[in-house]
Amino acid sequence: MKRFLIVIFLGFTSVLGFAQKLTVAGPDKRLVVNLSLENGQLYYDVQLDGKVMLERSALGLKGREVDLSTHLRLIDQVYNQIDEQYEEQKIKRKQVHYQANELICKLENADKQALHVIFRVSNHDIAFRYHVPQSGEAANFYIEEERSAFKFPNLTTTFLTPQAPAMSGWMKSKPSYEEGYTADEQLGVRSKYGLGYTFPGLFHVGDRGWVLVSETGVGALYCGSKLSEGTKDGLYQIAFPEVDENNGIGSAQPVIALPGNTPWRTLTVGSTLKPIVETTVAFDVVEPLYKASKPYTFGRSTWSWLEWQDGSINMEDQKKFVDLSAAMGYEFVLVDNWWDSKIGRDKIETLIAYGQDKGVGICLWYNSNGFWNDAPQTPKNMMNTAAARKKEMAWMQKVGIKGIKVDFFGGDKQETMKLYEDILSDANDHGLTVIFHGCTLPRGWERMYPNFVGSEAVLASENLIFSQHANDTEAFHASLHPFIRNAVGSMDFGPVLLNKRHNRENNGGMSRKTTETFQLATAVLFQTPVQNFGITPNNLTEMPAYVIDFMKEVPTVWDETVFIDGYPGQYVVLARRHGDRWYIAGINAEKKAKELTLNLPMLSGNKWELYQDNRDRSPQYQVLPAQKGKQLKVTLQADGGFIIVGQ
Repeated sequence: MKRFLIVIFLGFTSVLGFAQKLTVAGPDKRLVVNLSLENGQLYYDVQLDGKVMLERSALGLKGREVDLSTHLRLIDQVYNQIDEQYEEQKIKRKQVHYQANELICKLENADKQALHVIFRVSNHDIAFRYHVPQSGEAANFYIEEERSAFKFPNLTTTFLTPQAPAMSGWMKSKPSYEEGYTADEQLGVRSKYGLGYTFPGLFHVGDRGWVLVSETGVGALYCGSKLSEGTKDGLYQIAFPEVDENNGIGSAQPVIALPGNTPWRTLTVGSTLKPIVETTVAFDVVEPLYKASKPYTFGRSTWSWLEWQDGSINMEDQKKFVDLSAAMGYEFVLVDNWWDSKIGRDKIETLIAYGQDKGVGICLWYNSNGFWNDAPQTPKNMMNTAAARKKEMAWMQKVGIKGIKVDFFGGDKQETMKLYEDILSDANDHGLTVIFHGCTLPRGWERMYPNFVGSEAVLASENLIFSQHANDTEAFHASLHPFIRNAVGSMDFGPVLLNKRHNRENNGGMSRKTTETFQLATAVLFQTPVQNFGITPNNLTEMPAYVIDFMKEVPTVWDETVFIDGYPGQYVVLARRHGDRWYIAGINAEKKAKELTLNLPMLSGNKWELYQDNRDRSPQYQVLPAQKGKQLKVTLQADGGFIIVGQ
């Protein structure tokens, strides 16, 4: 990493009624952040190509005993150039070159207590955070309020998902980031529960472009935050967790050790949706917190519980899914809840040996819970304390478990974030990868924690089993995720459910409304380095051979991601590259067929494989010669999709 440092000492003093202004722009000068100190308060605004994307918005921290948001005086400013290259195989682009300009504003209040406000601006991304030096004896800072705000122009519409009430939902397991989205809603509409909105939030600033707001770099040293309820004039503010989260245990406000930093608040800004989908800012501004204890492998997994549910947690059925993974060439099988009582540890060791003979690794589900949920599923109370956790992980390491999925977390308080980090750190010590479910949004964790795989934090595929409404709206939500949830972090959705009916026999339960090709497309559209696919043994004989062959070959890690076309809630087309092979996938969330003409300059091979839907919605496969001008016309059926594979 290269950093070029320019230090300018100005010695400014704040005079009542006199505004001091500073500016920092991205390398290409198109994205600009303007800061102003007015009557002792700090504000910023954002412009792209001279157009206002974010109006004058407040900054600052208010502590229990120290106010770092008013009576501020600028004492110094420092400009840096950030030029960093890194590799991370678990995100949408393996090789990343991050270039940004950094401005550090050093301020102090009337009592000479210091606050540093740090902005980094790249060509399409803004990240800012606060650094609080130690001033005097106090070695910690209790933050009552973060004044950071986002004031959008009145022509803006929103794509937001509401924060759920604490200790609500099934067995008091919410908030779990599993609420639906409202698309293109007006500013200032009250959220479903009146508790604000979970990150990330997407804002459409009329004909000016788009802004994606989120946060990153949240670990054990801070709480997870959210957006407050918005006002009709477009003002949203950073808000802390609800007091009742985690069954009321622990503070809703964070405390940082001094000197210390807050997490990064991020804004991805584009005149089109391309920067929104392709952003890597969640990973650009964080650093790995520890080294991998071993080279971790990622890949594909089968998962009996999704379609076959709790009744499949037995030795015979789990062997069937090991056989399915082996037939598909998959790396893993996920054994879900109740395995400790319905299969038993001795038989799990037998299952591990069975899988090893077939080249398939075993992953296990765990309940996170201590005092924060009533979920009865076992194994329980083995992940929430260090002694129990390390003992359990030592057993898993001994018998050869590859990874764990930990479920049912209780909120976003600082102590919950510490639990996530403790689980990840201990798992790394024992060579285990980790997936979280019923959980918070990952905030830069793919780079911070080398054994972190992904998090659910979305209205995921299990809801297709439980609710017909989820099936009726599956395409709508799927067309949102690449622009919002999956834009900022790996999303363990559990895609590709090929059963037409969601039960074991494929003859009852909820009805799938999307096409088989749509389902295949989600294997590409939804990004996470281990995909727990929803395919079942019967699919091997019930689906056309080319459908199964596609699922045998589709990768889960990507070298590059390119946005092609789309609009959130309507349709989306993405291209992802693995090695020299491109996978271009699209889905249609509208209730009528859509014709698209796609420009595909990345394809240079002499033939393209095309998967699409017939008019009767059945899947179709054909091999096409390379298209003149690298352009292709495709028709997406309602709730349908397509995939192009080529080099």
